[in-house]
Amino acid sequence: MNHAQTTKAFFKDPQRVGWHDNALWYVRSKRDKAANQVKDWEYLKDAGAAIKQHTLAHLDKYLQNFEDNAQQNGVHVHWATDAQEHNQIVHRILAQKGVTRIVKSKSMLTEECGLNPYLESNGIEVIDTDLGERIVQLAKESPSHIVMPAIHKKKEEIDTLFQEHLHTAPCGGDPLYLTREARKHLREKFLNAEAAITGVNFAIADNGAIVVCTNEGNADMGVQLTDLHIACMGIEKVIPSMEDLGVFIRLLARSATGQPITTYTSHFIRPKPNATMHIVIVDNGRTRQMARSDFKNSLHCIRCGACMNTCPIYRRSGGHSYDATIPGPIGSILSPGIDLKKYSSLPFASTLCGSCTEVCPVRINIHDQLYKWRQIISVDGNFPIGKKVSMKITGYILARPRL
Repeated sequence: MNHAQTTKAFFKDPQRVGWHDNALWYVRSKRDKAANQVKDWEYLKDAGAAIKQHTLAHLDKYLQNFEDNAQQNGVHVHWATDAQEHNQIVHRILAQKGVTRIVKSKSMLTEECGLNPYLESNGIEVIDTDLGERIVQLAKESPSHIVMPAIHKKKEEIDTLFQEHLHTAPCGGDPLYLTREARKHLREKFLNAEAAITGVNFAIADNGAIVVCTNEGNADMGVQLTDLHIACMGIEKVIPSMEDLGVFIRLLARSATGQPITTYTSHFIRPKPNATMHIVIVDNGRTRQMARSDFKNSLHCIRCGACMNTCPIYRRSGGHSYDATIPGPIGSILSPGIDLKKYSSLPFASTLCGSCTEVCPVRINIHDQLYKWRQIISVDGNFPIGKKVSMKITGYILARPRL
């Protein structure tokens, strides 16, 4: 893929580019206001970065502690090397229970692994219950943002989409009406579901609990109405203790949407009576990223999306132009680690202005890492031929002051 080419579809609607830019900058402004209201915000970021650095340095220990404590709580723990194994494990759990209808709360890991199409190909109905996720699911699109999956859509487009799929009345894009109709539609899906799948925002090593942060309560609704809960998490989601959780809870929502805290911060420790709980822990390239010293701390990411909200390139090109599960600046670091040839253009989809690094709540040096990927790509020869020639000419001239 070539980011400069994939942006063209978004640029065809200049009005969309304008309001997309403004909407994300509004969220960035809310983030600034929320951060400024917290005493010693920068020290809080230091604490978050230090906890993540410590945890990754001792990841084997904390993952083992988490598994041991989760199993003591009556939870089944599974390990997956890659996306395929993750999907097979989830399907096997569902098949053993004869499940054909599931509700799923927002989970970027399951998007990364392609779980929805995998389960659907095996005859299982998957309903995404986060409103933004449900919108893009109905539209047969992928999320364009990790926190606001349908931020690229106008309310009038959602009105038309709901008329087609939910048989709603035309409303001119009235958000209140559309939300109420979505609630009625999803309530039926919740009541008829046989299992619930959730993501994991944080996994607590010292008590084996998982924490899920939502604003709609969809994770809680799915878990409480079914007897089978499957939680899917990347290995980097583990943190040492409940005390550490307090740091990230204060950082996450403020960085993501400018809220002091998400509406629901739910702790799942053990299965309900007569119910079953499974946790699937996934690598899928994360240990390879850990082995790259220049890019290791990209795994500190807590998926707040702040870097996307501030990035002048992302705001004006849209998330789909990145052709990756995680778009924006942090995705432009992670994606080349998965497939350097495919995603070689993404590190160049940046002004290197450093705004992404400035807003990151766990101090990932995002713009430095983008620059390092550029160096690797130039050495490995993954440039388009035109760029190769122009870079050689430019380098020749700039290396000679007289020229």
